[in-house]
Order: sequence, then structure tokens, then C-alpha cells
Amino acid sequence: MQSTQTNYRHTVSPFSGQPPPQQQQQQQQQQAQAARDVNTASLCRIGQETVQDIVLRTMEIFQLLRNMQLPNGVTYHPNTHQDRLGKLQEHLRTLSVLFRKLRLVYDKCSENCAGLDPILPEQLIPFMDDDGTKHDDHSAGQNRPAAEDRREIQEVNKLKQKNQQLKQIMDQLRNLIWEINSMLAVRS
Repeated sequence: MQSTQTNYRHTVSPFSGQPPPQQQQQQQQQQAQAARDVNTASLCRIGQETVQDIVLRTMEIFQLLRNMQLPNGVTYHPNTHQDRLGKLQEHLRTLSVLFRKLRLVYDKCSENCAGLDPILPEQLIPFMDDDGTKHDDHSAGQNRPAAEDRREIQEVNKLKQKNQQLKQIMDQLRNLIWEINSMLAVRS
């Protein structure tokens, strides 16, 4: 930052006290570009807030629809009906605007992340080795081969099956104990 200030001081015209017009244009273009380039994290926060607004508006729409009476022969006040209908249409217009805003945010985030290498979420989570030390694939800079991933998935699936079998055995034992206790209670 200081180097740009130093350069700025050296390019000031001695007569006007301002940088030459060519440099002013470059600075304005850089500022305009910086204003257009929004941080992706900020965009994600804006997108999150937009989704929350969409959910809120949708809930309000359903509330309005729930309170509206159908013209099924019941007397109703046309002014109230028109008022509710106007509110409903306004909420729908606002919802449409929010969805367009969300689409713009999504497109900009996708554009900003287009050049990045996709990283699987599983690679971002460190896991513990058998010796108790943490192992992080991403920090090691190496991707595990697909065969090793498949092997781990198979091991997890086997563990799930064993857990399911143990659960069934525990349920059977619980039922057996319950039956035994029931028989003992009947005999006493």
C-alpha cells in the first residue's frame, strides 16, 4: 500500500498538486474494478440472507393464503379480500425479485470459483490414524488413490453391518429377558 503512495508522490505534477489525468483514469478504473469484484465469502453471506428472506416471505404468503376465505357462498367483505389479494401479489413480486437476486449471487459465486480445483468435503476433514496422530491428506499435498477410498468405504459398510447385527442381538436378548421376567412375575 505504501509503495503506491510513494509512486503517487513522485508522479504529482508540481504545478497542479494532482496526478496526471492518465493516472487518475487508471486509479478510477481500478477502484471501479474493486467495487465490482466482491469477496466470495461476502456473496455467500448475502446469498444466505436472501434465502432467509425468501423463506420469511414464503411463510408470510402461506399465512395470507390460510387467512383468505374462499368465495363459497359465505359472506365476506370485498375490501378485506382485495386488501389481502394486494398483499399477496406484493409478496409474490418481492419473492420474484429475491429469487432473481439469489440467482445473480449464485452466478457470481460460480464465476469466482470456476478456476478453483474442486475439493471433496471428505478431504477437508482430518482423520485420526491408529496411533492417535492426526493425518490430513490436503496438507500432505497427496490424494489417496481411489482403491484406498473404496477399501475404507467397504470397511465402514462392514462395520455398519456388524453394528446392525449387534443391535438385532441386543433386541433379541432384551425381548428374551422381558419374557423371562414376565413369566416369573406370573408365577409369583
